[in-house]
Amino acid sequence: MPVWAQQADVDTLMKHIRRLSSEEFQGRMAGTKGYLDAAEYVAGVLHRYGVEPFAGGGSWTQLFEVETNEVENCSLETYVNANDIRDRYVLGRDFVCAGMTGRGYADAQVVFCGYGIDHAAFNEYASVDARGKVVLVLTGVPSFLPSKVTSSYLSLRDKARVARSHGAIALVAVNLAESCRPDEVQSHIFSGFGSHQPTFPILQPTRRCGDQLLADEDRDIDSTLALIAATHAPQSYLLRKKMAININAQYSPKAITANVVGVLKGSDRRMRNEYVVVGAHLDHVGMQGETCLFPGADDNASGVAALLETARLLSQPQNRPRRNVIFVCFSGAESQYLGSQVFVSNFAQLHQVDAFINIECIGNGDSIAVLGNKRFPKLWQVADRNDSLYVHRMVHGFKTLPKGDAIAFSEVGIPSLVFSTFNGNRYAHVPSDIAENIDRTLVQQAATLVIRTVDELCGGDYQGRDPKSRQITF
Repeated sequence: MPVWAQQADVDTLMKHIRRLSSEEFQGRMAGTKGYLDAAEYVAGVLHRYGVEPFAGGGSWTQLFEVETNEVENCSLETYVNANDIRDRYVLGRDFVCAGMTGRGYADAQVVFCGYGIDHAAFNEYASVDARGKVVLVLTGVPSFLPSKVTSSYLSLRDKARVARSHGAIALVAVNLAESCRPDEVQSHIFSGFGSHQPTFPILQPTRRCGDQLLADEDRDIDSTLALIAATHAPQSYLLRKKMAININAQYSPKAITANVVGVLKGSDRRMRNEYVVVGAHLDHVGMQGETCLFPGADDNASGVAALLETARLLSQPQNRPRRNVIFVCFSGAESQYLGSQVFVSNFAQLHQVDAFINIECIGNGDSIAVLGNKRFPKLWQVADRNDSLYVHRMVHGFKTLPKGDAIAFSEVGIPSLVFSTFNGNRYAHVPSDIAENIDRTLVQQAATLVIRTVDELCGGDYQGRDPKSRQITF
């Protein structure tokens, strides 16, 4: 049966999603054994489907270095007097560590410093003494301040750098992100630019936990936010309670990780020098302690599963593409899309790539969003046509640019699209991003649209780039 008459097999998709999001791979954080085991699984599936390793010597992997921090255990307690019963908070339920937290022990009084800003126009440290204390802040920045004031205080590393410059011994940043429910922890590997502070602990409680931390204090989070918004002035103060924090984390500035790269050779010898690249990032945000697992079923086991299903259908003899198809599972996406940058910088045939198709989180949402029509309308029309013929789930009315791993490709002129979903961030970087929460119908439809789009691109009629544009220079 030709690929245009087929759709993605949802049971096969879910099998890959369940496996990749299982405890076996420990959240697939780049630079860890769990990630490398997942990469080996993906390479094995591609090999079974008839895809060949792209690199010489039969290697599937494109190795590079990435910053990695593995949190082995962590504890958080609060108390007022030394002899009081302590309130103990649970890692993975009440709080997580920042992706690039330092290790260490802190037991001290707490000072609340708003958003953690130290600027002449808005100094939240001016009226308090943070020396030898734990600094408690909120994520984000006030909306009434201009970006020239707030740009240096956006990330956790920014806030930690400022707190430490005032003599603090740890930072606790309450998560106010709209993308996360107030009672669920959320983790990010990237904590901002700048050097690692190896002995400076950084914790991120949930919004609900933040309310508990400020219980019986002068002000809670809501009243503090209201005061800051109303007065446009800092509302810092010294808490009555103390915090005891203990973190054991193993940091590596240059851990080894790898992209997985394979090729399905085209059947038309006249097109042996033409490529379509299909990509999806394999890495996620890992695991903290022994029980706090971030499975990453939607992000991005769903995208990898669609890539594998594309390989399975296109490798069947009756579907063999005329152009070559490169399948690449990127690592380091959670660290500012390092894997795609490495691939683009080292792929010798880059000037022969006619299109890049990226698959990113297709397991939840209202509809299918295909990003890139503002920059590459001709390529987007291929996806739109296949949606109108087979799937009928694409959202329209938006002009968008490629994002994520597609940025590296579009920046060198390669026509690129990102297949994702609309309103699909319900499970972004949280422990409940599990296979059971995947929308089976949506993931099947999105994968089917990817497969049929790639099939058309590999058929030979699509001419995505002017021959003159094939002369890429760096």
